[in-house]
Amino acid sequence: MKAQDIKNLNIAIIGGGYGGAAVAKALQNIGAENVHVYEQAPALGQVGAGIGLRPPTVELFRQWGIFDAIAAVSSPSDHLEILSADGKHVLANEEWPFLHAYEKVNHNRMIHRGDFIDALLSVLPEGMVHLGYKLETIEDNGDHATLTFENGEVITADLVIGADGIRSTVRYQLFSQKEPVFSGEHAYRAVISIEDAHGLVTDDNPRFYMGENGTIAYNLPLRHRGQLSYDITAPSDDASWAPEITHEYLEKILEGFDERIIQVARELDLSQVTSRSVFDIDPLDSWHTDSVALLGDAAHAMLHHQGQGANSAILDAGGFADALLQGDSVKDALAIYEATRKPLTDELQRVSRQGWHADAVESAFPAKQ
Repeated sequence: MKAQDIKNLNIAIIGGGYGGAAVAKALQNIGAENVHVYEQAPALGQVGAGIGLRPPTVELFRQWGIFDAIAAVSSPSDHLEILSADGKHVLANEEWPFLHAYEKVNHNRMIHRGDFIDALLSVLPEGMVHLGYKLETIEDNGDHATLTFENGEVITADLVIGADGIRSTVRYQLFSQKEPVFSGEHAYRAVISIEDAHGLVTDDNPRFYMGENGTIAYNLPLRHRGQLSYDITAPSDDASWAPEITHEYLEKILEGFDERIIQVARELDLSQVTSRSVFDIDPLDSWHTDSVALLGDAAHAMLHHQGQGANSAILDAGGFADALLQGDSVKDALAIYEATRKPLTDELQRVSRQGWHADAVESAFPAKQ
């Protein structure tokens, strides 16, 4: 599209998480001036645990001119170590794919989800993000869409981007009413002080401990914060959204693990542990109409085993901006965006559903993302 056409587009982004904030920044970088992000939360707080931002994602931050903002709240990592449950055997030591693929070395960056979203929002112009806007309905009118929010506001936009997560209202009303799919797993996550980690943190590289029964202990250091993101994934038949847990239960599922991991579990303040059943979605037939498109978890929510949820959303944002530059119209651009990104995320959804297990760690980076 011509620069003037992009500049004049009225763009509404539903969702102010990392996908919504990233695509807002990407669109601003290509000259879009009328971009608004609508987030349902009345305020943005520090939520979640640690994640790893892969080198291709970090390269986009360099291109967008926001690398310094991300680097200030993250730590560089150059490899992932995978160990047996008891920590006595190194099963794999994998350098991050694409680490040296660019002019400047882009390390994997270990970051807290809350810091990540805060950093992205901090580089957006004042007034671009609107809080307390929960989407009620979306009407697709072909060359534009009409959005009605629970606060009574009605917005018309030339382009709507649904970045509203795994339980996306945009996806449900326009693309698919299939419910998210339970994985048969729970995830228990806490952020603790390194001083309380019993020596588990020695550098900035994540370490995964693989149990024979399907339980995995993920340790993601956040040394810039003086913290460790301590995550346990375990098989379960309980699909309730926020299952209750006890110290005794955690000790039981961690039987045979490194004693330091068990000791951390014994000492956790359970009121500070996020306990969630794990869901993804089946691949969609399509992500877009003539004026509406999905992005991030709304389009392709995937299991966390490959650590690609956030990275895929950021790469979607880069792909979206590129498609607008390449296409002759919004309709054309959305087709290019889907054709470019959907085959990649379909594969990541498939691979992530396979999970990992201790005798098949070669699946650590099967898609080399």
